[in-house]
Amino acid sequence: MTNMNPGSTANMQIEDELSEDPQALDRGSLSYRQLVWRRFRKSKLAIIGAGILIALYSLSLFADFFAPYSYITDNMLNRYVPPTHVHVYDTKAGNLRWPFVYGLKSTRDRETMELSFTEDTTKTYPVTLFHRGDSYRMLGIVSSNLHLIGSDGPFYIAGTDRMGRDLFSRILFGGRVSLTIGLVGVFLSILLGSLLGILSGYRGGWLDVAIQRIIELLSAFPAIPLWMSLAAALPAGWSGLQVYFAITVILSLLGWGGLARQVRGKVLSTRDADYVMAARAAGASHWYVITRHLAPTAYSHIIIIATLSIPGMILGETALSFLGLGIRPPMTSWGVLLQDAQRVTVVLHYPWLLISSLPVVIVVIAFNFVGDALRDAADPYSN
Repeated sequence: MTNMNPGSTANMQIEDELSEDPQALDRGSLSYRQLVWRRFRKSKLAIIGAGILIALYSLSLFADFFAPYSYITDNMLNRYVPPTHVHVYDTKAGNLRWPFVYGLKSTRDRETMELSFTEDTTKTYPVTLFHRGDSYRMLGIVSSNLHLIGSDGPFYIAGTDRMGRDLFSRILFGGRVSLTIGLVGVFLSILLGSLLGILSGYRGGWLDVAIQRIIELLSAFPAIPLWMSLAAALPAGWSGLQVYFAITVILSLLGWGGLARQVRGKVLSTRDADYVMAARAAGASHWYVITRHLAPTAYSHIIIIATLSIPGMILGETALSFLGLGIRPPMTSWGVLLQDAQRVTVVLHYPWLLISSLPVVIVVIAFNFVGDALRDAADPYSN
């Protein structure tokens, strides 16, 4: 009768488990970040969402180059022009050719006195790459007048607004404000929420009570009316840039409470853990305990909340600008563009003005895809 070594039995069981789950072998050799990335990239929707966000942020950042026109270039003779059709087949010559656009013919309605536009097939204008157009300074540094695409004719991909400004160009430039206000606002909100949440959970006592009462006070006010009242209190003489930063600060000051409570809960569950008590007994400072033991336990949660909070910030700015209490001309944002589409009569006659709502919907959905995948990937050891 042979004696079985207990150690060899345990090794055999581990080998059997690894043979049944080959990925378990990799988990021991990969870092936490590598495990999170491996699980995140399994979500096709998250990868698509991340690609869309990268593309939109790139287009907005370099809008001077990608947009056919400047966002302030207007032409009252071409107000409310419908989206331009790009053609590759010349009906007059009966052959295929390089993409081009036709000219415009305008007729005035005798009742409304508004102009309506149709294509003038007697005039053609080629669509060119690296077209020379409006001058600009890329990122405020490099002067140029080169645009990715353009034409000497009426080239309005998404139509024009009431001032004859190209809507597509204004959407790209408006993304600079609407997209960055989400990043800047969430950064400030995350900074406040994380700091106050950790202090509230770690110190406790009167400080915890004071912070929680402030959060409850902010939560008691309805969000939209509170935003409107604070935004309306901004001085009328402020520039567009000053209003932009003020709106960002307002959204940040009102959005940190939920994160602070969630981080506080994380800290409360770990501040009395054995390794934290051992660090205190060894003489570790409060700063060391917070930065090395308590804060890292909430990192993944903070990242997920940040990803899911950005759409809320974007929608907040869009709502304020839509109501006329946010970004002010000559600056533009997606909310400012939607102001022109708030009248039913305008929408009925010029429905292309609603195109400016599409990037808002796309960005919110893309951020939700990425946030959902990050939430699942933050716990790579779960099945």
